[in-house]
Amino acid sequence: MSPHNEQSAVTVLGLGPMGRALAAAFLAAGVRTTVWNRTPGRDDALVAQGAVRAGTAEEAVATSPLTVVCVVNYDASDAVLRRDSVTDALKGRTVVNLSADTPDRSRSTADWADRHGVRYLDGAIMTPTPTIGTPDGVFIHSGDAALYEEHRPVLEKLGGTHTHLGEDIGRAAAYDIALLDIFWTAMTGYMHAVALAKAEGISARELAPFAKGVSSILPSLMDELAAEVDNGTYSGEGNPITSAASTMAHVIHASEAHGIDAGVMRAAEGLVRRVIDEGHGSEGPTRLVELLGRGR
Repeated sequence: MSPHNEQSAVTVLGLGPMGRALAAAFLAAGVRTTVWNRTPGRDDALVAQGAVRAGTAEEAVATSPLTVVCVVNYDASDAVLRRDSVTDALKGRTVVNLSADTPDRSRSTADWADRHGVRYLDGAIMTPTPTIGTPDGVFIHSGDAALYEEHRPVLEKLGGTHTHLGEDIGRAAAYDIALLDIFWTAMTGYMHAVALAKAEGISARELAPFAKGVSSILPSLMDELAAEVDNGTYSGEGNPITSAASTMAHVIHASEAHGIDAGVMRAAEGLVRRVIDEGHGSEGPTRLVELLGRGR
């Protein structure tokens, strides 16, 4: 497809680190790329690479059949897209919103788009900025399948893998928040572990090889636990939840003895204690899914 073909043109709104990486990847792939950012000056390097600088958001979206939005959240994207002049310029065109937010925000934005004649897809970027434009990037998308297929050739110019998760517009955001839940609780746990190790005279570098060893256990464990959750089973064979409570208590005691906040582990232990108090101490960690699903 020729880079001068109208269907290979794209507009990128939002030029933070990720937005700049997206625009650079499109440019490197030969896609005619128009860029705009609310704060001026972030597009200089991209323009030097061949991007078209738009003076306004209205001008930017009017130049391409496809607009990719990547800003901090949907408050920021709404502030641009829902301005009357921008909305008018978007009629009949497609927006792919790669900003991070919640599934309900994705659905409300899709409703807005439908009311105003804007074609809309939602998505998320699951890998960091350096992966954009490489085989290591991971993108997820949701919304109308035919619309996704129409724009997939241009989206795939970003490199990596692109997965359409279904027609429910909020599905990509649902995956995103679930996966971010894993990432940030794991990172918080790791930082807490490093603080505890340092208090015991162990450097972060000394701990790291063993920390990676713990993380290497997780992939097969995730598959095993996923099967149990979907089957509605709660096997505690080999690792009953009473054992988890005991080891959690050790972490809390050691942390607080050093004056280290153990609030995250206390919260986790509190969930485990509730499961035990309900008579499920011999079962496994999947019982926590049932507990959390019930709310308070």
